[in-house]
Amino acid sequence: MNAFFRYSLTTIAAFFVFSSIFFVYMRTHDGPVEFIPWFTISTGGPFRSGELSTPPEDWTFLREREEVEMETLNLGTTKTIWTMVVEGRLFVASGRRQTWYGQVWKQWPRRLENDDRIILRVDEKLYEQRLVPITEGDIILPVLQESWRKYGRGSEPTSSARVTEELIWLFEIVNRV
Repeated sequence: MNAFFRYSLTTIAAFFVFSSIFFVYMRTHDGPVEFIPWFTISTGGPFRSGELSTPPEDWTFLREREEVEMETLNLGTTKTIWTMVVEGRLFVASGRRQTWYGQVWKQWPRRLENDDRIILRVDEKLYEQRLVPITEGDIILPVLQESWRKYGRGSEPTSSARVTEELIWLFEIVNRV
């Protein structure tokens, strides 16, 4: 029994040491850390590379792009996001709004009330932007349908209820003024 206890304690300690080292690595990395190609679940440190560029008027060139990197200035961290382009406008959604794990995992949407500034990194170009919450309007359904077309999650949306009932955060990415 004593050997089992020592083995368990050593395993737990090793896990915490490894996790701490990896957490520090993530927070000092230039952008999000990608564990598996096309599947980034972690955050990263602030952008240290890329060229500050003038944002485009039309974001259509991102319509088929799977992922874009985003730095939230209020957290000083980066993450990989899925974006939707509708009528040349750029949007990002964040789900799991009403779940217990969404409340823990998805901190950036709630913190935008204090500071809505972000930086997007696309092809080593940095775009200083803002996130504007979208809670109503005719644009919601086309954005949800574009998300479904592009990423194919769940059933095809037929209404804007997921946003208006606060199941999903929806933001438009706009130029800073």
